[in-house]
Amino acid sequence: METKEAKIEALRNAVAQAENIVFFGGAGVSTESGLPDFRGENGLYRQQYDLPPETYFSIRLLKNDPEEFFRFQRERLRSFQGTPNITHKTLAEWEKQGKLRAVITQNIDGLHQAAGSKNVLELHGNLRQCRCMICRKRYSLSAVTETEGVPRCKICHGIIKPDTVLYGERVNKRLIDKAARYIRAADMLIVGGTSLAVNPAVSLVHEFKGKPLVIINLGTTPLDDRADIRIYDQIGSVFAAL
Repeated sequence: METKEAKIEALRNAVAQAENIVFFGGAGVSTESGLPDFRGENGLYRQQYDLPPETYFSIRLLKNDPEEFFRFQRERLRSFQGTPNITHKTLAEWEKQGKLRAVITQNIDGLHQAAGSKNVLELHGNLRQCRCMICRKRYSLSAVTETEGVPRCKICHGIIKPDTVLYGERVNKRLIDKAARYIRAADMLIVGGTSLAVNPAVSLVHEFKGKPLVIINLGTTPLDDRADIRIYDQIGSVFAAL
């Protein structure tokens, strides 16, 4: 069996040779910045709430009980902190070198941009931005965190919500198509910090037909058998060794 060190060396060599890398990342990229995921040891599914955790992130709760929706969101958002880690910084540096063409992320924290990445496709939106649900006017996060009750748009009085995809909402199809184009054109796809348990994650990775496919994750994924390099570890530990 190939050692972890040998796999990291193979990854290092592959990165050196690649000219069109695409990175596809999930919650495991940001947990190393201290942000909680949903299913991990300290994730939201392990916390005690009055309602199931996914309900607090649903469009149904926002429509049916906006006061409760924003009470929970403010409690969460006011403690929402985190700084870019080695993975974010390394990806930004690869982009600056012209090796990495796109970061495709399921995360909503904006840490890739904070690290310096420019071409970031956020499949589930960005928690640091807000929009009016009616006229789509942009607001800063303070429009939610520094107000009381249901935040309202100054122009049309519509509800202002974090610019993220809630449960019950669809991911932007044009964004999915754009991500798929980047993946199909890549000469190397690195998948990190995601279990690939839900779509569009799995379907997007299937768009990659080239080599090498790299998967870095603590747990198994449905596509492990397809990977040319598979490393079971925290992605930050792997990137720190590159």
